[in-house]
Amino acid sequence: MNEPHIIPPRPCDRLFALLAVVFAVLLLPVAYVRHPGRARELACHWVLGIRFPAEDFTGLTDGTRAAFTAARAEALWRHGQLIGLTSGYRDPLVQQRLFDKEVRRAGSPAAARMLVLPPEEFRHVKGTALDVRPFEGARWLEEHGARYGLYRIYDNEWWHFEYHPDVGLPPTAQEVGNGLQAR
Repeated sequence: MNEPHIIPPRPCDRLFALLAVVFAVLLLPVAYVRHPGRARELACHWVLGIRFPAEDFTGLTDGTRAAFTAARAEALWRHGQLIGLTSGYRDPLVQQRLFDKEVRRAGSPAAARMLVLPPEEFRHVKGTALDVRPFEGARWLEEHGARYGLYRIYDNEWWHFEYHPDVGLPPTAQEVGNGLQAR
């Protein structure tokens, strides 16, 4: 990753990851009883819900949610890596207000689009974009997310990933809209 603001891991992050894996193992029998075919994903979801209690999956498409859930389960179980959801879906009216504010600040819609997209082009409004944390989780997702159709799109946003199930390769800036800097 070519990052201007790399966030160093905190000393307690590895401890949190280790405790999350241990707790997930302990919850696995209960998860198996609840949903035998998805016990590992379910135990992972429970544990990460404790670690990242503000997560809200509301508004994500079924495909986006399934891809993210499967990817972060693999991250936890195979690599001991935690990935939390900072934000997913955004209401179109909220996005329109942000865009309008940026148009006023920047002086034109074209200038505003360099930092904020209008709602009809914004993937969070479509329910197919995710902002994740911590940095190490985003790094894991950048390396392994393509298996799930999840791609980091913008060079200046290490946390932002989008669900593109039919791409096979990361989409180009042309395919996702105006440039690599819009949010």
